[in-house]
Amino acid sequence: RRIAGDYTRRVHPANQPDEGAPGRRVAVYPGSFDPITLGHLEVARRAATLFDEVIIAVGQSPHKRGTFTVEERLALIDASVADHPRLRSAAFSGLVVEFCRSLGARVLMRGLRAASDFDGEFQMGLANRDLAPEIETVFLLPRPEAMFVSSSLIREIASHHGHFERYVSPPVAAALHARFGGRDGG
Repeated sequence: RRIAGDYTRRVHPANQPDEGAPGRRVAVYPGSFDPITLGHLEVARRAATLFDEVIIAVGQSPHKRGTFTVEERLALIDASVADHPRLRSAAFSGLVVEFCRSLGARVLMRGLRAASDFDGEFQMGLANRDLAPEIETVFLLPRPEAMFVSSSLIREIASHHGHFERYVSPPVAAALHARFGGRDGG
């Protein structure tokens, strides 16, 4: 389904939200999610306890070629959150604050894994606040045991046929095995 501008989104068929409902608390959790990790999913699920709906938004960039296409990432997210009625996936291009406005979302969710993430996230949060003062940026921390896990780390381990399965959902693990092949000797 298309919405204003260059934004597209996917909605779980069983979870057609009433976007016009007054007072509905919608949050957007943007990222590349190439692939989505259990740390991402934990942050999204915790955000869903705070908001009526959390949209896991995959940013489309013509300058970046990912391991998975945007459509593949959306399908992996959908498969990973199929059991959660407050989570859904979407794709967007352009400014994330414009995407938020198009959905009526008043909150941008971000995960912070380490102090090294803070400077970049702080700068982005200030820029987004300047561009869209009505949209708040909210940070959530993942579990300590997931703080070191990133999509790039998962891709690196998978590309060398290492054991990455404990960091991703079963659908993502299957997709990574299909993409990179099996492990040598194990």
